[in-house]
Amino acid sequence: MRLIFAGTPEFSRVALEHLHAAGHEIALVLTQPDRPAGRGMKLHASAVKQFALEKGLPIAQPRSLRLDGKFPDDAAAAQAALLAANAEAMVVAAYGLILPQWVLNVPVRGCFNIHASILPRWRGAAPIQRAIEAGDAETGVTIMQMDAGLDTGDMLLAHTTEILVSDTAGSLQDRLAVLGARLMLLALEVASVNALKPIKQQSEAVTYAHKIDKAQAAIDWTQDAHLIARRVRAFNPAPGASVVLQGETLKVWRAQALAGKPPADVAGGTVLAVSAEAIVVAALDSMLAITELQRPGAKRLSAADFLRGFDLRAGMVFEMSSR
Repeated sequence: MRLIFAGTPEFSRVALEHLHAAGHEIALVLTQPDRPAGRGMKLHASAVKQFALEKGLPIAQPRSLRLDGKFPDDAAAAQAALLAANAEAMVVAAYGLILPQWVLNVPVRGCFNIHASILPRWRGAAPIQRAIEAGDAETGVTIMQMDAGLDTGDMLLAHTTEILVSDTAGSLQDRLAVLGARLMLLALEVASVNALKPIKQQSEAVTYAHKIDKAQAAIDWTQDAHLIARRVRAFNPAPGASVVLQGETLKVWRAQALAGKPPADVAGGTVLAVSAEAIVVAALDSMLAITELQRPGAKRLSAADFLRGFDLRAGMVFEMSSR
């Protein structure tokens, strides 16, 4: 098919790469404007833009698609580009901008979205992280026919996958990106012979995956260690679970809940034991074993390597980070 593609991060790039390799004609790529990043805050192109540049694909980077919004000139230019693309369908994957109705109306077959959950569970911005945080046993990818609502369109195809106990948001995203790309190729193949069978979402089963706020990544020691451990996995690689020790904010990258309870008179966040294997900390009626952490500006380190450069002893207290 002749397609418009809209996406921004690495998850999206995987889909675009598969579509391009399969021989679909990419008439236009929409991606977010370049953003400042890194210590020097230099402008960086999105993963999708980098791939599009490598393949010589036409690119548009509007700040908004709302013709009556804050950037009407951007939206008008994007509208001209979308219409000129004369595409049969539009594929959307983690683009980051809301598509107004006029965009949904441009392609003949409409807009197909790769969503990283089995809808209607985890509509919204952070389905991968929220599925891990909630302790879901499985998740997956849904190919959806987009409408004007937030992930409310009809489901076209879906495929589930297990959430492993070792999965972080990063590792699960990598698997779902490939699964989503392959499922989209199948959806387009079925659509080409007009054989798609849309299924309405069950409204009573809806849950929302709200955007991750950095403040949510601060470890709260009044919570159960199993929830804390899931949050550590859910917020890896971004924004990273955090704690404060002796005024220094540390990132916690790997941790697991332990069987048993801490002493009744010990406050949450208190370091119970320190060894080369783990730093054991008291939580709500439970204990957390931290096995990988990081100081500001330093590398991620195992517990053993971290302890070589940090005087951490039993009895010290991890505080809740404010950021």
